[in-house]
Amino acid sequence: MGSTDRKYIQGTAYIPQELLSELTKVGNRLVIGIPCERSKEERRLPLSPEAVDILTDTGHRILVETGAGLGINYSDNHFSEAGAEIVHSPAEVFQADIIIKIMPPLPGEVALMKPRATVFSLVQLNQFLPAAYEGMLAKRITAIGYELMEDDHKSLPVMNAISEIEGTASVTVASNMLSGIQGGKGVLLGGVPGVPPTEVLIIGAGTAGTVAARAALGMGALVKVFDQDLNKLRAIQQALGQMVFTSNFHPRVLHNAFVSADVVIGAMENLNPHKRYLIAEDLVRSMKKGALIIDLQINQGGCFETTCCLSSADPEIFEQFGILHYCKPNISNYVARTASMALSNIFVSMLKMLGDAGSIQAMIQVEDGFRAGVYMYGGKPVNNYVSSHFNMLSNNLDIYLSAF
Repeated sequence: MGSTDRKYIQGTAYIPQELLSELTKVGNRLVIGIPCERSKEERRLPLSPEAVDILTDTGHRILVETGAGLGINYSDNHFSEAGAEIVHSPAEVFQADIIIKIMPPLPGEVALMKPRATVFSLVQLNQFLPAAYEGMLAKRITAIGYELMEDDHKSLPVMNAISEIEGTASVTVASNMLSGIQGGKGVLLGGVPGVPPTEVLIIGAGTAGTVAARAALGMGALVKVFDQDLNKLRAIQQALGQMVFTSNFHPRVLHNAFVSADVVIGAMENLNPHKRYLIAEDLVRSMKKGALIIDLQINQGGCFETTCCLSSADPEIFEQFGILHYCKPNISNYVARTASMALSNIFVSMLKMLGDAGSIQAMIQVEDGFRAGVYMYGGKPVNNYVSSHFNMLSNNLDIYLSAF
């Protein structure tokens, strides 16, 4: 072996480059657990077998609970062939140092976690049980919420990916729901020559609204988009051209749009509970009988007065004032495999960076976008948006970084 195949480490003999590579992998190895999702109708998974293959090849250890991939049509064999270890009980998978999942942890899942573990998940406060949050405090858990994570441009990469998928999926759902088989008026989204096109009204010109508008235009629908942010309206007009009608929330213009709409998609993206905008019940009443409302923001409390603050006991599809309401949360479950692959693209890079950083604390200190996602550190609340929901105070993360 030539000299170029060896590397010198101070205080040691020369070590073959190949062995050094393997030692480096083991030194920063993460132990990551992927449990089954036990929340109602949740089929998405944060890591696909292809993503697991990349991470195990880097030297990380991945524990996958048996059956975790069935919701996206992946068997245990797919994951084991990618290098994952299949475990047969929740107790085993929740003993990993890092738990990565989709929905916020349930109280029973928190009880199985090891103290000071790290949990990655959605926050989704409408489904985050107080008992689970309090259990995480007691076990000194560090928790990162996907809705809060930022990239270098201060945008929200995970939420943007989900919004893109749900914007497209909402138009597919609308097409299905308008059919007579699903209880709709029996119309084709977009129409045909000689028949007026379907009118699709979109509330919110963010990522989900833009993608939904593009999909509806592609199907031949007449599309109108409303938002209070003129910059967003300008961006969607530039992206989609003059085929899409845009307006701010001018009362008369908005009323006329509701009167003629066949489909209304609620896509207002806002995590600030003090700046929510709700579409009044009177506007919903003004719609044509048999029209359809799809609320993409049901996890954040809803976009409409008729859909806001629904409980888990309320029906997810219902009729009110003769208007069909579709309020299923997490509509990206409609295309769970696509959603899982899109999320995997983000999480693989994040987990590889975490392995390179060596610890959660180091990752927080060097990656501002990752830091933004931390809402609990060592059992201490560090995010006002989350802690206020549970009637708790939070402190600045910097206070705890040097103490743990």
